[in-house]
Amino acid sequence: MTNESATATTSQSGVSIRYIPVQPTLYPWLVAVFCVTLIISNINATKGVELGPLITDGAFFLFPLSYVIGDVLSECYGFKHTRRAVIIGFAMLILATLCFQIAIWLPAASFYEGQEAFAATLGAVPQILLAGLAGYLVGQLLNSWTLVRMKSRQGEKGLISRLVASTVVGELGDTVLFCAIAAPVIGISTFGDFLNFVIVGFLWKTLVEVVMLPVTTQVIKWVKAREDYTPVA
Repeated sequence: MTNESATATTSQSGVSIRYIPVQPTLYPWLVAVFCVTLIISNINATKGVELGPLITDGAFFLFPLSYVIGDVLSECYGFKHTRRAVIIGFAMLILATLCFQIAIWLPAASFYEGQEAFAATLGAVPQILLAGLAGYLVGQLLNSWTLVRMKSRQGEKGLISRLVASTVVGELGDTVLFCAIAAPVIGISTFGDFLNFVIVGFLWKTLVEVVMLPVTTQVIKWVKAREDYTPVA
């Protein structure tokens, strides 16, 4: 059979076989990049970074990408499907953490000299894991909810305003929650350093997303065109 939507066909041997049809959509690609970015960011975030007077973590340059993708998902697919992506990312992060822990617990070969470095880099620090999970879950859901809520009132107009507003709300919730839980683990002990950590993290992530707005809007337009998106009149 040549119909791509068909779920059943006949093999050369005459046996009837059946497959579940896969719809051609960009959604799984966006979710995959979303999840990978999250996992890498949470590994990088275990490293404290000091850039002159600025104190941040090793994920500062990457994590905003997850919010850009979150914006694209929210604007194009709605809160329900974005929430699904967030939950999938949450589950994949837990899976990655479990896999890292199993690899660390396995006895190292006699010739392997990198056990300590491996454990230090990929070992799950409970507070960092909790910080990443809590910040990610709250921030992404706030970001998506704000954008979709604004879109329900604005319609197709006002894309830039809802992208900026959702970014501010989501990044603020994410950064404050993550920093409050993770700061002691990465060596931030004074209130001044903590405040610096929060402000720099929030401003940097928000600034990156604002700078990325032209890219985000073009990606949104491309995805809508690719998915044959039809706005409601």
